[in-house]
Amino acid sequence: MANSSTRQPINVLIVDDEESQRTPLAAMVSAWGFNVETAADGQEALEKLTSFPANVIVTDLMMPRMDGFELMKRLNGDGDMPPAIVLTAFGNIETAIQTIHDLGAFWFLEKPIQPAALRVLLERAASQSQLSQEAERLQRQLSYSGVLVDMVGTSPQMQQVFTTIQQVAPSKAPVLVTGESGTGKELVARAIHQLSARRAGPFVAINCAAMPETLMESELFGHEKGAFTGALERRAGCFELAQHGTLLLDELAEMPSGTQAKLLRVLEDSRVRRLGGKGEISVDVRVIAATNRNVDEALKKGDLREDLYYRLNVFQINLPPLRQRMSDLPVLSEALIEHLNKKHGTNVSGVTQEVMEAFKKYSWPGNVRELRNVLERAVIMAGEGTVQMAHLPFDFGVSVGSRQSAQLFEPESVRLPVGTTVGEAEKALIHLTLQHTKNNKTRAAEILGISLKTLFNKLKEYGQQDAEAPA
Repeated sequence: MANSSTRQPINVLIVDDEESQRTPLAAMVSAWGFNVETAADGQEALEKLTSFPANVIVTDLMMPRMDGFELMKRLNGDGDMPPAIVLTAFGNIETAIQTIHDLGAFWFLEKPIQPAALRVLLERAASQSQLSQEAERLQRQLSYSGVLVDMVGTSPQMQQVFTTIQQVAPSKAPVLVTGESGTGKELVARAIHQLSARRAGPFVAINCAAMPETLMESELFGHEKGAFTGALERRAGCFELAQHGTLLLDELAEMPSGTQAKLLRVLEDSRVRRLGGKGEISVDVRVIAATNRNVDEALKKGDLREDLYYRLNVFQINLPPLRQRMSDLPVLSEALIEHLNKKHGTNVSGVTQEVMEAFKKYSWPGNVRELRNVLERAVIMAGEGTVQMAHLPFDFGVSVGSRQSAQLFEPESVRLPVGTTVGEAEKALIHLTLQHTKNNKTRAAEILGISLKTLFNKLKEYGQQDAEAPA
């Protein structure tokens, strides 16, 4: 039995306009242990799917009313297409291969059907379908625990973001992600991609703010050899590179208005023309746009075209700044430290309560990106154990432009009587700094603005017993 080792029966929908082939095929597949329904054409198949959730579709290509190609196109467009096995008559193999390429069908079989080959393909397609469903179930379960793909957050704001991502991911609808710099807009785009039917396709990201205007169109749409000075060879653009996948247009409001107009046309027609090219290329790409700008202001200033905005803003996901979800700091820090340990080969278990309290008092203008940078430095400094206050940057908690008054902690002041020599004052300052850093010499040298070697030389000069110069 095909489903003897699985927890749930596998539903197979067979679509063929010839009853003489459809009925025997259904009987054979049913005998293998699958649940089977049949349809005479694509239109009937769509109707059957409303009450029969198929794990696999076996469909003929050439049928009246709605053929197999249009059926898969409709299902693919809605994000609801299960693995599909295409049946094709002799002479239509090229069409079948093109269908697999354009619509992501699972495989094709030439008629007359070889039972053994069909059974193997059904088993593999069913396994793929079950794995996909199990992955979606686990992602839903993880999201309730504060994890969605690479995103972390248990706050109500992030749980709402997770819910929206899970709702929009299966569709092909464009998404506009907004939020301050450093909030994780690219992570949202990657999560949508990973939870969609396009997960096996490429994910391509382009930063519109970092691209010179003269190169923007070439990067997006590609160019032919000789299209402009320096175009020494043909080059595919981001739309072609993202075929059957997802394209992230980061900082969309920084894209030149003329390029925005051409982008709008591509979104409407699903076709691109390389610079210097004569023909158009059909593309199947899901577009996600992101911006850290206030959308209303960008529209008012003309930095973002209204027609493009309305085309992209089918779904909008707004990421809250870190200061508005401070309850996420513990789980965020834990997840980031785990990642950084793998990256740097360290063994840091977490942060002290003192450090976490300092984190909660800080406004994090750089958002999650700033938190990651602070923790990366701290993890490297600590190496193992827990992150201490001494492992944080010297100016942590100091607002830009307010470094004299906004510190979360201040070292004790040095009071010296008149007549103290420079050497004595230097010695007192070094000892006080070491006391403040709990004898972390690397940290102390950084605070004092001297090299680690100089600090060790000074300590040796003072006769400190544990002063051994670094190699």
